[in-house]
Amino acid sequence: MADARVIRADRAQLRWEMVDLEALLVPDHRARIVWCFVETLDLTALYDAIGSREGEAGRPAADPAVLMALWLYATVEGVGSARELARLVERDVAYRWLAGGVPVNHHGLADFRVDHGEVLDRLLSESVTALIAERLVSLDEIVLDGTKVRASAGRGSYAGRKRLARIEEAVRRRIAALKEEVESDPESSTRRKRAARERAARATQERAAKAHAALERLQAEKERRKKTHPKDEAEKKDEAEVSTTDPDARRMRFADGAVRAAYNIQIGAHPASTIVVTVATTDRRNDSALAVPMVDDIARRYGRTPGRLLIDTNYATRDDLVALAAHEKGPVEVYAPPPAERDEAAIKPDSRASRARQRVQEPVVVKEWRARMASAEGQAIFRRRKRIELVNAQQKNRGLGFINVRGLIKAQAIALWHALAHNLMAAHRLRTAVA
Repeated sequence: MADARVIRADRAQLRWEMVDLEALLVPDHRARIVWCFVETLDLTALYDAIGSREGEAGRPAADPAVLMALWLYATVEGVGSARELARLVERDVAYRWLAGGVPVNHHGLADFRVDHGEVLDRLLSESVTALIAERLVSLDEIVLDGTKVRASAGRGSYAGRKRLARIEEAVRRRIAALKEEVESDPESSTRRKRAARERAARATQERAAKAHAALERLQAEKERRKKTHPKDEAEKKDEAEVSTTDPDARRMRFADGAVRAAYNIQIGAHPASTIVVTVATTDRRNDSALAVPMVDDIARRYGRTPGRLLIDTNYATRDDLVALAAHEKGPVEVYAPPPAERDEAAIKPDSRASRARQRVQEPVVVKEWRARMASAEGQAIFRRRKRIELVNAQQKNRGLGFINVRGLIKAQAIALWHALAHNLMAAHRLRTAVA
């Protein structure tokens, strides 16, 4: 072995390495698809928000187009952590190609992801409008559905009125102690450490105040439900509780029976193409009576309502059916199964007579809906609603099963990122099929 001639590692030797990023990435790579999509977007608002200007002092900012592409590709790949994304930009060829030498860090990436919800909302509308112009998507038929997503709040973070009062009092004492420390002994700690402790205390105070306001809303909602659903509310805890970590998150029951802190994300999609046309993050525990606000949002985005609406039972009330049929942006035909009822043969004659009287007094729109859902054609149309489950599954596989940011506004930004990422891949598939 001593006589063997080998080239040994010399890690102290300086080297110049030539890297051709274009040659490292195959022509049909998904990162190139993402970049082509970003190049079609109007990012003027993001460039206008940059403080650094030509001819003035200040370090140049990272290109918003690059940050947009990085987060879209990361979302497609199921990456939801800014720290992980920053590491991938250093190590992974596809992320290096997208960055193109633009320096990024996890702080800037994290801020960019949640600070531009209005821009993301506009980009979703504009990108879908472009697909409608290409005749790849239509608003003639839209499916609406809600999916519950775990929030970044643990079980132990929930507090009632008494515990929340103790937390607020503890924070007030902490802030007062910090102020007294500065006044009595200004050199007791470095300025930076003292400022950090005070910022942390004030952040806790703000969260506690927000939690207190959320608790008041929940208690008021509970009192209203006691009047409309007294039996259901009697079985629940008397005192409402709210998370001190994320006051906007609500306790919701999932399909597996577990109760977790969560958000309820409403998705509207075109069933044939699975393109997402609208998305809304809510703190609602169920989807009841959300049809009208979701249709209003579609009308806001595209100036018209869907011709047909495919939804689950209880998504729209009877009043909603009437309101949607007379919507100012166009009438909407609702396809939803009627609520389950006992068979007429199993109820008393008086109950049958009462049900018949109610049927006669129903608005014409509701009678038409019942007839529509009783027909074979109506049932065939409604079966297309199952396509929304494909959208939900794909987004959950990309990481939408858990939201690692806090607050409804930031959670909505994450939902919009997922909608854009889903749409760009679905649109590429549709264009490829047409070609």
